[in-house]
Amino acid sequence: MKLTLPRLKVDQPQSAFSTGNARWTNKDLDPIPRHLRKWGIWSIVAYWISDAFNAATWEFASSILAVGLTWRESISIVAISFFIVSIVIAFNGATGVIHHAPFPVLARASWGFWGSYIAIISRAILAVFWFAIQTMNGANTVRVMLGAIRPSFLTMKNTIPADQGIATNTMIAFVLFWLAQVPFLYMHPNSLRWLFMVKSIIVPISWIAILVWAFLSTKGAETSIWSQHTTIHGSAYSWAYLASMTSVIGNYATLSVNQADFSRYSRVSVKWQLLYVPMLPIIFTFISFIGIAASSAGAVKYGQLQWDPMALISNWDNRACRFFAAFSFALAALGVNISANSLSAANDLTALFPQYVNIRRGQLLCAVLSWALVPWKILASAGSFLNFMSAYAVFLGPIAAIMVMDFWVIQQRKYDTLALYQPHSIYRYWHGFNWRAILAFIVGVAPNLPGFINSINANIKVGVGVHPYQFGWLLGFAATTVVYLAVSYAFPAKETHIERAVLPDQVYDEHGLVEGVAVDNEEGSGEYMEKKGLKGWADRML
Repeated sequence: MKLTLPRLKVDQPQSAFSTGNARWTNKDLDPIPRHLRKWGIWSIVAYWISDAFNAATWEFASSILAVGLTWRESISIVAISFFIVSIVIAFNGATGVIHHAPFPVLARASWGFWGSYIAIISRAILAVFWFAIQTMNGANTVRVMLGAIRPSFLTMKNTIPADQGIATNTMIAFVLFWLAQVPFLYMHPNSLRWLFMVKSIIVPISWIAILVWAFLSTKGAETSIWSQHTTIHGSAYSWAYLASMTSVIGNYATLSVNQADFSRYSRVSVKWQLLYVPMLPIIFTFISFIGIAASSAGAVKYGQLQWDPMALISNWDNRACRFFAAFSFALAALGVNISANSLSAANDLTALFPQYVNIRRGQLLCAVLSWALVPWKILASAGSFLNFMSAYAVFLGPIAAIMVMDFWVIQQRKYDTLALYQPHSIYRYWHGFNWRAILAFIVGVAPNLPGFINSINANIKVGVGVHPYQFGWLLGFAATTVVYLAVSYAFPAKETHIERAVLPDQVYDEHGLVEGVAVDNEEGSGEYMEKKGLKGWADRML
């Protein structure tokens, strides 16, 4: 048996999009051909249910109540915020369905080939850091699970110095959760839809059971949560409401930018992206309500209001209930870390280094980097850094605005997919930079910078300069939209305006080449596979 060593460069089979452009693409960046588009309606629904059920959504209400608003206002803020961000997600997701290309490639149309690195690097940094932090959150769920199996695990002797910010039992849990993620990092996104399907069944059932426990165990007892009145009024109330909306939107600002990374695998009509608009506000609001009800019940039963679900679950006497409840949160953390963080980082790293990184390598690299970031220290001592990570949404609002406006308004839904892979094409702009996008981005971000700095270091006083930041995502999106449309119409990039869109299927059909293999145009299509019975019932549903 001949032993073959792994190659430094990734496999780059010849395709219609890679000829002469190896610097800018590889197999994973090419548009998804017909026969590999396997995400159906239920895959899309399962993905979002999976993504919604995570501890962050559970805890949305905690910070809102802390500023003096009520639980009813908290629910309304979550609903309105996700209604707004779902529209942006739907528009950018639709672009992915139409062109079947990932976010880093689509960004070239509006930013230019080199300019797109501004958007790509911004999102890559955020994704890698959040992967590390979510892995630490997952470790806390594993610690509760192991403690339910063997209570002595929770009192294990700590041999790690206190200044490291982590105990021995938590480090063991971190290693186990990190290892549990590795097999899923090897999986192709088409296969991951099964993970999302499983999570979208198990986790909702578990959390609805917790909701039932919350109402039955307290027997109608009132807590301060349900009876709390608004403690702020006037302008303070308005600013607090807007700041809370920005905080909620910020948690999903990343997906408003890179939804194409997942929608590119869709094989159903682009109209199904509109499903996000009613679905996301309903799902996320319901989960936030579960968090309020469960935390309220915990305050009644245990005398302390605990928004951290692991702290709440740790109070339960029944070890089996503790284990399975913690397992549901572990599965929730795993799913969201794969969908929102590792895959996002992998697409970005693949676009930055396409000759050396593919999606699988990118996900593994993201996982390795999570160790270097020592997330236990971040969570233990760097509150200002976490504020920075949450505040980073003010940079993503302008990026999302540029991509939405460029495709749907400026270019009238007409991109040349092949040109997105050719650096000297119509999207070359000025030396690879679209100055219109850069100018609009700066204008959208600049008003938020004083408040952004203050959120990281409260000792730096900025006066009224904090107010624009309090609705930073909305302000950034709106300001960037106005500037980008104005300069694009005043100084149009005429070379990018084409009479008819060039879609990936046209390119594949013309060249007859998909991933280095000559494919019969009919046999490469999903319709042909359906006629021949090559796709099973389960695959059709997904």
